[in-house]
Amino acid sequence: MDATLGIQDQPVIADVLPASAASFASLAQQRTVLLTTLRRDGTPVKTPVNIAVDGDRAFIRTWATAGKVKRIRNNPEVTIAPCTARGRPIGPAIPARARIRTGEESARAGRLLAGKYPILHGLLVPLGHWLRGNTTTHIELTRSTA
Repeated sequence: MDATLGIQDQPVIADVLPASAASFASLAQQRTVLLTTLRRDGTPVKTPVNIAVDGDRAFIRTWATAGKVKRIRNNPEVTIAPCTARGRPIGPAIPARARIRTGEESARAGRLLAGKYPILHGLLVPLGHWLRGNTTTHIELTRSTA
């Protein structure tokens, strides 16, 4: 999917910010961020995703069998950068650590996303996941200490 959008071949407009300078507060009003995960061979995969920020944590939603979930299970170190809806970066990347959430933490992430995007994540995405028979997965992002 990423290759068809032409996201991987786009030039990076800024370097990765050091953890001390990075904050998710700058992404609180951002609708879409570019999540960069790494394949086992180290190849970066960039995916535009919606984000909801809660203090020093951010949340994204996907389905359990998505490639990004598999890559995060293999290597939880990711970067996120503000971007356009089509995935063009518009700001510097922030190093983060991703964790797959379950139970009440996952439900809370779902409520945060539904609150920020009432139609998209409150109705359309959950309905699409249900119709396709997918299990919804929420991913928590925290600032990387590395």
